Amino acid sequence: MSSTSSLHQRSLHKPYNLLFQKSSTDGHSKPYSLSMLFNRTTLLLLLTLLIILGVFSPWIGDRSTFFSYSGNSRVSLEAKWRGYTLPEAVAYVAKNGSTVIVCAVSQPYLPFLNNWLISIVRQKHHEKVLVIAEDYATLYTVNGRWPGHAVLIPPAPDAQVAHKFGSQGFFNFTSRRPRHLLQILELGYSVMYNDVDMVWLADPFLYLKGKHDVYFMDDMAAVKPLDHPNVLPPPGKKGRTYICSCMIYMHPTPGAKLVLKKWIEELESQPWSKAKKANDQPAFNWALNKTAGQVDLYLLPQAAFPTGGLYFKNQTWVEETKGKHVIIHNNYILGFEKKIKRFHDYGLWLVDDHASESPLGRLQ
Repeated sequence: MSSTSSLHQRSLHKPYNLLFQKSSTDGHSKPYSLSMLFNRTTLLLLLTLLIILGVFSPWIGDRSTFFSYSGNSRVSLEAKWRGYTLPEAVAYVAKNGSTVIVCAVSQPYLPFLNNWLISIVRQKHHEKVLVIAEDYATLYTVNGRWPGHAVLIPPAPDAQVAHKFGSQGFFNFTSRRPRHLLQILELGYSVMYNDVDMVWLADPFLYLKGKHDVYFMDDMAAVKPLDHPNVLPPPGKKGRTYICSCMIYMHPTPGAKLVLKKWIEELESQPWSKAKKANDQPAFNWALNKTAGQVDLYLLPQAAFPTGGLYFKNQTWVEETKGKHVIIHNNYILGFEKKIKRFHDYGLWLVDDHASESPLGRLQ
């Protein structure tokens, strides 16, 4: 997310048709044939089996498929996911390690979520992903297709719309983020946050070296030397730095928790108003600036984690750094359709041809 742009928070298999043909008889008084009896019995058994599968299959065996043949079973599943808690969800997705990859998504941006997921699958880190659903439609859609990988942390924002950058709805949406991240750190897990208007081209964990408290990327488009220092850059014209709140990695340390608590304080002290259309990123930068002396901060290399204002607008630099790019952020542009078009133009819109690679499959 940048100060100039951001993502505005964005089959069932049909039962086989069985054809049964009634045996012909020589007269009305002749009893039913054995084949007719067998066909009726088989049909009854198959219908019974389908009902059983519809009720129990989400809970047994491979949990990747969601069946809902009966209305009652669907109501039961929705009730389960409404009661699914953040500690349960984090423990589930982090069962093979101590790191969780988190994004926050509302229903209009499910296509971006799917695009982002495909790129993560290719780096073999998708099982660590936890989707913070910002509405119940997203919660049910994700967990229906990929059980356990979405959680809703009440209260959910009321509107299920694509909020415009700078709007109060957008502020309400993004201002929840540091609380979610703090909760995960308090549970003892490391956490990576991504906006879903991102695409992974390589494994970012190879760059998360050492045991720093907080890792982040610069949001400035000015080209840095390839060997630039990994320290917090100096403040800009507004007296604060321009770090992007779109990609953050934190260990569950006192320093990381301090940054998040300060971020929450800054958001509370700078609420949205018509006169001052705030967003979460300036508050994040103030939090970094005000805690810098107490926290171990790490600026990720620009060549690997470029802002959209550099990657999409400086092709000379892109050619010079070819092979070094890791995560691309589609910011410095406003609008749902414009973001999709730009991803298309650069070969980064994956969902049209590669939806089968996503754990969610094809959503439309």
